[in-house]
Amino acid sequence: MKAPLADGPAVLGVPVDFILFTLTLLGVALFHRHTLRVALGGLIAVSVHKVLFTGFREGEGVAGLGSHLAHEWVILANLFALLLGFALLSRHFEESRVPLELPRILPDDWKGAFLLLVIVFVLSSFLDNIAAAIIGGTMARALFNGKVHIGYLAAIVAASNAGGSGSVVGDTTTTMMWIDGVDPRVVLDAYVAAVPALLFFGVIAARQQHAWSPILKDNPAGTHVDWVRVGIVAAILGSAIAANVLANLYFKTALDRFPVIGVAVWIAILATAPLRRPDWSVIPEALKGSVFLLSLVAMASMMPVEKLPAASWQTTLGLGFVSAVFDNIPLTALALKQGGYDWGMLAYAVGFGGSMIWFGSSAGVALSNAFPEVRSVGLWLRHGWHVAVAYVLGFFVVFAIVGWVPTEKRGGPIVSPAPVSPQR
Repeated sequence: MKAPLADGPAVLGVPVDFILFTLTLLGVALFHRHTLRVALGGLIAVSVHKVLFTGFREGEGVAGLGSHLAHEWVILANLFALLLGFALLSRHFEESRVPLELPRILPDDWKGAFLLLVIVFVLSSFLDNIAAAIIGGTMARALFNGKVHIGYLAAIVAASNAGGSGSVVGDTTTTMMWIDGVDPRVVLDAYVAAVPALLFFGVIAARQQHAWSPILKDNPAGTHVDWVRVGIVAAILGSAIAANVLANLYFKTALDRFPVIGVAVWIAILATAPLRRPDWSVIPEALKGSVFLLSLVAMASMMPVEKLPAASWQTTLGLGFVSAVFDNIPLTALALKQGGYDWGMLAYAVGFGGSMIWFGSSAGVALSNAFPEVRSVGLWLRHGWHVAVAYVLGFFVVFAIVGWVPTEKRGGPIVSPAPVSPQR
């Protein structure tokens, strides 16, 4: 295997790779009606630049590009399958009419909107955050008569990412940590940050939504739950959870070689199709969002980030902001390779940080397929400002309560002799 070229073109010391990536992200932020074209254009530009000038970690030229994509294909295929599959799941869930039953059990003021975010948070602790966000958006559309505030949509994404941050089956990054030997009990520390973050952004977003469009007080007359569709939703979600857990317990190498979870979801979709026909009409729009996200993930994987700064709480805090624009999967991979992190704090940072911008996480991109109005960075930051503030608040809560406690991945001794906390 050839190493990539040592030095590539740079402008004022900044590699052109990063400049092209940054310009693509700016293009996505400014031209939100043309995000797919901007992302594909950026991917092509970065690929051509690396083929001609810098090479890849896996080699040089076109062969290096092929080797790189061969290395990344499992992650890309899993994301693609999950985004499309969960779009169909969302429609099954909507047509089951379960969301229309929620007014029976939820308060009919802002507290009902807040409790819906809590439901999304809990769901994401054992479901993939994409599924939790899509289910949350489906419930919100029904509960608020189709009028969902952008600040509340940002909160749904944040709740799905926060809920998955402390569970090794709730997020791709925490699953990566589990596979690499991190104790799941260590990752649970992320909830010390995620819960206060939820309380902060959840209350503000719920009040935003209540002022914009209050929750329905009564479910529509004649509502009857389609329990067959409920069973189909459970079967699809159960297949994803089972594939993830079984592969981690018995076939860990399979997760790196084959898109196990995505394939399991599609087997369940096709197997249950004779019971209730999936709504295939949602696929074209979901396909656009999927290709958009995969373009950004593929582009991020090509960036010359071979090393992170020294592991510290300051670096971890910064990685949360970076993950809002830079895919958190390669960031997590680099952190695992480097070692010396507080894994619970890192799980919160890279898991929740992507919520600060709509395309910063796969959950945000998935939700944008159903709510295209969120595809504006300006509107997301203006109305969802509480998510960024909640990220910082949650981070310093876990820092104050738990402290900076770096550990070895496979049960080794604590790296530092004692936790570092603000009181010391």
